[in-house]
Amino acid sequence: MRAEVRLQQVAAQHTVAPAHGEADRPKVPVPPGVGEVLVSEQALRARVRELGEAISEDYEGRTPLLVGVLKGAVFFLSDLMREIEVPVEVDFMAVASYGSATDSSGVVRILKDLEEAIEGRDVLIVEDVVDSGLTLQYLMRNLGSRGPASLEVCTLLNKPDRRRVHLPMRYVGFDIPDEFVVGYGLDHGQRYRNLPFVAALERR
Repeated sequence: MRAEVRLQQVAAQHTVAPAHGEADRPKVPVPPGVGEVLVSEQALRARVRELGEAISEDYEGRTPLLVGVLKGAVFFLSDLMREIEVPVEVDFMAVASYGSATDSSGVVRILKDLEEAIEGRDVLIVEDVVDSGLTLQYLMRNLGSRGPASLEVCTLLNKPDRRRVHLPMRYVGFDIPDEFVVGYGLDHGQRYRNLPFVAALERR
């Protein structure tokens, strides 16, 4: 319980503002079509380390299964697991959510399921961004029906202004404004995933 309270307090301090300081200046040029950098490479590195420390404390003596949601969470998951000091295992799911290009309808189809059974396991879903929460709600119901010992969520980015359902998320990296964001694994038309920071896509 102590770790959860501490993490919630830290998360509240990580509502982002555009990065303007010299230390936050991108080392990689911001490409055309991409707007303000919301989370710098340095801030990402520091926050992922904090999340890894909190997860290590919470799961001491256990071996959690990290479930990465493809494709956006790959960067975050890769960095996060290297900051976790307890043994972990990794599996992946891929889902398609029907709706517009920037909005989920909550109607979800599983494209790739887990390779291992999770009954009796401690499962931690690792997401890149949670906005409406409808897709994540489906995933939690689906995985929860498989009998895990525990089921928690770790998301790098959270858009509270977009939330349409209540979701218990134990670990949150940054609260961000209602912007379509790219970088650090997040894409637009399969572009921009390789940017080392998170930035808003320019409105057209």
